[in-house]
Amino acid sequence: MTIDMSMWTGRIDSAEGDAARRWHQLIQPLAAGSTPGIAILGFACDEGVRRNQGRVGAAAGPLALRRALANLAHHPTLPLYDAGTVVCDDGDLDAAQQRLAASVAAIVQAGHLPLLLGGGHETAYGHWLGLATAQPAKRIGIVNFDAHFDLRTARQASSGTPFAQIAADCAARGQHFRYLCLGVAETANTRALFEAAANLGAEWRLDSDMTPWQLADTRHQLAGFIDSVDAVYLTIDLDVLPASVMPAVSAPAGYGVDISVIEALVAKVASSGKLIGADLVEFNPTFDIDSHGAKAAARLAWSIARKLRR
Repeated sequence: MTIDMSMWTGRIDSAEGDAARRWHQLIQPLAAGSTPGIAILGFACDEGVRRNQGRVGAAAGPLALRRALANLAHHPTLPLYDAGTVVCDDGDLDAAQQRLAASVAAIVQAGHLPLLLGGGHETAYGHWLGLATAQPAKRIGIVNFDAHFDLRTARQASSGTPFAQIAADCAARGQHFRYLCLGVAETANTRALFEAAANLGAEWRLDSDMTPWQLADTRHQLAGFIDSVDAVYLTIDLDVLPASVMPAVSAPAGYGVDISVIEALVAKVASSGKLIGADLVEFNPTFDIDSHGAKAAARLAWSIARKLRR
């Protein structure tokens, strides 16, 4: 896979020395033998969004998010790498997810943490397959910040089916499906989806129960979930944020969860010592307004890297 580093550009404050560097000055292309660090991998795909009747354009997300990350101030993190982008441009979502899984597995087996930039939430199935391949003995719990359960039953895979697919794979492997969805909007999920979540033993918290003054309760629920698994896969569907903050998604939220709450909870996952993979999905730059959405998404990705403890 060719790794294009041309988008990693930005301001240089040379008069202030190394302590004034930004991400674009430190990130390197991932290579064999690289010191374990954080490997940014793109998934340029919105075939799942199209199948789910959403607003297409998320395939352009990885490039836009890299550009938003490039100029952010660098504070101590693990080494940063760009691992390239897996592309789905022929409509064959299954094949693209398998390629994504292979790339994720290779990243994890080399000692890195994959930080994926989607793409629609179909990213999640390929990401999980890669993690499960690389860590087959671990009980992997999924923490999904999302307005939607994404547990749909459908004739073909889409951005609305990844966690139903993962649940089916867990059953086939004789593994327990461990899934916590934070930020669920009752207005965006039918009773059938709530019943499906309950039948699968999933846990969730409504967006209306995730206000800043309820943060302590949400932290407690999240901590209990993290304690119950060996490893955590973190996935952030950016439509969990209010539309005023994140207009650039397939399905903007009329309510949403405050970004300060999301960031605090993301930091808890990243600092738990159990995080083995993370992604941000559904960013669609076609609908961004003055880069508001890109900046919010980049802030969350930056927070994961900043707080990561391994």
